[in-house]
Amino acid sequence: MNEVMTQKIEKLFDAIAKDYEGWAGRAKIKGRTAQDFRESLEVIVGQKYIKVTERGERVWGFVVNTDTDKKFQYGDILMAAGWKAPARNHARGNVMTEDFVAVNWTGPGYMR
Repeated sequence: MNEVMTQKIEKLFDAIAKDYEGWAGRAKIKGRTAQDFRESLEVIVGQKYIKVTERGERVWGFVVNTDTDKKFQYGDILMAAGWKAPARNHARGNVMTEDFVAVNWTGPGYMR
């Protein structure tokens, strides 16, 4: 993962944590702060995708990590179809353009 992508993933993590903070405040969740939640986010870098997980236990989603995908652009945010693969039906935003409209703390939002 190059330096630019690393910075963009950090901004994605910030957006995810901000959504968590809003949800936790509305749900009156005590004990786990947005910073705690943000620190639980991790990446697993593969050839085609960057998998975003929560402590390596729950898949949040995927980010396209290649310029050679026929359907998606580099940096597109994809919902998880399962632990190993993304849902390839529609991009939910793009980390390179910081398009985080469809980003929730539970995962990428459904198609817009």
